[in-house]
Amino acid sequence: MILAAESFFSRVGIWNFGFRWLHILVGIVWIGLLYYFNFVQVPAFAEYGDEGRARNFAIDKVARRALWWFRWAAISTFVTGIIIVGIAEGYFTGGLKIAGNSGILAGMLLGTIMMLNVWGVIWRNQKVVLANAANLIAGGSADPGAAAAGRRALMASRQNVVFSVSMLWFMVFRSHSPYNTSELSGGKLALFWIVFLVIVAVMELNALGLLPWKTEAKKGLNLMYESVRNVLVAGFVFLAVNLILWEIIK
Repeated sequence: MILAAESFFSRVGIWNFGFRWLHILVGIVWIGLLYYFNFVQVPAFAEYGDEGRARNFAIDKVARRALWWFRWAAISTFVTGIIIVGIAEGYFTGGLKIAGNSGILAGMLLGTIMMLNVWGVIWRNQKVVLANAANLIAGGSADPGAAAAGRRALMASRQNVVFSVSMLWFMVFRSHSPYNTSELSGGKLALFWIVFLVIVAVMELNALGLLPWKTEAKKGLNLMYESVRNVLVAGFVFLAVNLILWEIIK
């Protein structure tokens, strides 16, 4: 029967399974475009050199479209995730002392920060870059603030790449990790959250240009943003820290 409990068209099928599928689908679009921007577009656009007109056309025609899909995929991923947590019965049964629950919550926190970076930093600054490119194509003068805006967007975008490696690890943590059913003591739980939150806070403050070296290139923690290689190394180092931390507290 089409409305049987095991049917996709049942409440369980649509809300528990359907929204998980949709969450994964829009998440693939979001993270795929994040990697496109950082691994393909930024290095490629840098190679335009003095061919400013060609670069501006690429920004106006290619980056503008990619950013539309990027920002709406980000918010769609966030909203579908919130729906899953709100609708699924007993999503956090056992509380945060269950390792799988703390793991998925850590992933949710990273994903939320990444979404806020998209809308609050990347898109806000990329609008300046897009407007500058369109103005130059039309024969106008350059916006002196465009380069600084582009730098702020780049830092937040590359920080999102760093976060994404561990975020994706945590997203499969509860269902597939060897720790998922472990029960943590209060001390071990506190250790995880203190270390995790301090590291995340420092990196996010750095991405926002709020540490002493601000947005200056090749200074302090900004070194992690200066190349694709650096951002990948930083992402997997952060993952290694999380993995070691879980080995300690399991």
